[in-house]
Amino acid sequence: MKRKSWALLTALSTLPLALSTTAVAAEPAAAAATAGAGCVYSPAVPADNFKGIPVFDAKKAAKPYSAILRTTQGAITFKALTDKAPCTTFSFRFLAERGYFDRSHCHRLTTQRLYVLQCGDPTGTGSGGPGYSFPDENLEGATYPAGTVAMANAGPDTNGSQFFIVWKDTKLRPDYTPFGQITGGLDVLQKIAAGGEDDQNAPGDGFPNLPVNFRKVSISGH
Repeated sequence: MKRKSWALLTALSTLPLALSTTAVAAEPAAAAATAGAGCVYSPAVPADNFKGIPVFDAKKAAKPYSAILRTTQGAITFKALTDKAPCTTFSFRFLAERGYFDRSHCHRLTTQRLYVLQCGDPTGTGSGGPGYSFPDENLEGATYPAGTVAMANAGPDTNGSQFFIVWKDTKLRPDYTPFGQITGGLDVLQKIAAGGEDDQNAPGDGFPNLPVNFRKVSISGH
């Protein structure tokens, strides 16, 4: 069955691949509270593998953590950007701690113009979601160099459970919330990319030839 591409990862831009470093330091809890001020999780369809709807807690959202994605191709670890994208990282933690991603697989690999591996849909079709949506954040000046973890979406403020991992520097409009940075396993991503995909969506866009199944997605606090 042809898998739908839920994220609109098609429009390129010429944004520089460097983030601003002018932000003023703040206490983690205060920064998360400020950044997550508009964080509301609204009921939405579909509700696949439904685990409930989180209620944002700024104090818990401020706690740093890393996520470990244990896949059939190797482990991938990323640091969650809890200070910059607390609404997103709180949601990811909520789902991971409830086993939402376990035994799901990454359904999309792109190898031309866009260089991403897309995951987070328990149906494996590209159209699944967790039963709620939440707003975009951390978009000002957003860029997508290799190692970026960002939310897939179907338009503004439609984030759910699907996310993508950038395996090679990619130019995109700043429309996709960056919420993590790979700290281990970039070589695993590049091995998956080197294996290619089946072009079922378009040339350079399809299901990865090397199956990427999540055995376990776990959270490690700092």
